[in-house]
Amino acid sequence: MRLVNTLPLLLTLGTALGSASAWALPTDRDQPIHIQSDDAQLDDKQGVAVYKGNVIITQGTMKITGNTVTITRNAQGDVDTFTSVGNLAYYEQKPAIDKPIVQGWGKTIQYQSALNHITLIDQAKVVNDGNTSEGEKIVYDTVKQVVNAGRATGAKVTPRPRIDMVIQPKSKTDQQQGK
Repeated sequence: MRLVNTLPLLLTLGTALGSASAWALPTDRDQPIHIQSDDAQLDDKQGVAVYKGNVIITQGTMKITGNTVTITRNAQGDVDTFTSVGNLAYYEQKPAIDKPIVQGWGKTIQYQSALNHITLIDQAKVVNDGNTSEGEKIVYDTVKQVVNAGRATGAKVTPRPRIDMVIQPKSKTDQQQGK
């Protein structure tokens, strides 16, 4: 099914994507969602859309890219899961006006909207304010801004002997202000 034939269905999906706004700045939820790809297939009845070929999804400061992005919706029409696959898939967001953009990479990136979690699998890496986390699997809580890194069980991934993290020291100014 080509993009021209599915425009009304894609507009419906775009409306449903608005519920995924918890993973962007509060002002981002009022921004339109843009989806660019070389090909799009949508099964509106099943609530599944598959975008292929240099996929770029943006809403305000949030951006997801990958070779293939699959979006599923629940029975109420709300976005349930974004799954981006690529070599490497990419995610970024600005969590607050005074915070720098958080970036993430992985061969598979899965966003679960109800949980506000981004899961990065295989060659996973998250960069948050100069701090980095790398491992086979990283789960990032977009609300709490908490990273959990570990092994990717049950998946074929590039093995890593250990988790790598780099934590930047606070600047003297931050320490004096009690941050």
